Amino acid sequence: MERTLVVIRHAKSSWNDPLKSDFERPLNDRGNRDAPEMAARLKKAGLIPDLVIASSAKRTRQTALLMAEVLGYDKDRIQLEEKLYHCVPATMEEVLYAVADDVSTVFMVAHNPGITEFANQLSPQFYVGNLPTCGVVAASFSAASWAELATAKKNVFLYDTPKNEHDR
Repeated sequence: MERTLVVIRHAKSSWNDPLKSDFERPLNDRGNRDAPEMAARLKKAGLIPDLVIASSAKRTRQTALLMAEVLGYDKDRIQLEEKLYHCVPATMEEVLYAVADDVSTVFMVAHNPGITEFANQLSPQFYVGNLPTCGVVAASFSAASWAELATAKKNVFLYDTPKNEHDR
């Protein structure tokens, strides 16, 4: 089965309230604009999720919700994963290994530095020094199950960021 993985760094978050924990930081105005814009670009590219998995931190939840609305994805089906909060790439792989075999397209919303490291491990032909907030990387691969993600040959076919002006 042909599979597509779209990794997304959460949109820009607010640092305005020093009393909020990092986990509870919300999106700022730019983040609230960028998430729907990036979702619209993904939709225009024909990328629609069968499953959205997001870190349970507030800014990743908000990013996933804003994107789901534009993509026509049922927000109640967003799978929140606490272990994606500031995790290493191996944890992201572990979460994906558990995805059902009938799911072909997964969107994963998480945090730096792990999300950049994970994106860079998708293919030797792809490298980004820092995946910016609300940046997206999409890769395709053929595999019978998501458990084959690590060993499957992946093709990164999309890299986009809110500051990329190509569609504006």
